[in-house]
Amino acid sequence: MSHRPNRVGEQMKKELSDIIGRKIKDPRIGFVTVTDVQVTGDLQQAKVFISVLGDDEQKENTLKGLAKAKGFIRSEIGHRIRLRKTPEIIFEFDESINYGNRIETLLHQLRSEEKPTEKNEEE
Repeated sequence: MSHRPNRVGEQMKKELSDIIGRKIKDPRIGFVTVTDVQVTGDLQQAKVFISVLGDDEQKENTLKGLAKAKGFIRSEIGHRIRLRKTPEIIFEFDESINYGNRIETLLHQLRSEEKPTEKNEEE
């Protein structure tokens, strides 16, 4: 098992953040954070996980804007990272942040429900 896909993914994550933040001027693309990049073992595909600030409509518009700029992004990655073949880029929303927030909310609700019962037991 090689560590190369992980290294390439980390490098791509850094470069993608810079490219999306500075080079792309599409007004549909809002505040995007690249949270992770998973590169296949043969370095042919890269799944880019993004987080977008805003409502569902803004998220969809951002995804459309990134899909439109995919060719430009891929060519920029090709210039910045020396690989024989630049990986095909697939953008996906990172649901782990929403999942984590949901768990945090549930834990907070459980804690707030436990506190009144503890006071009743002490009395």
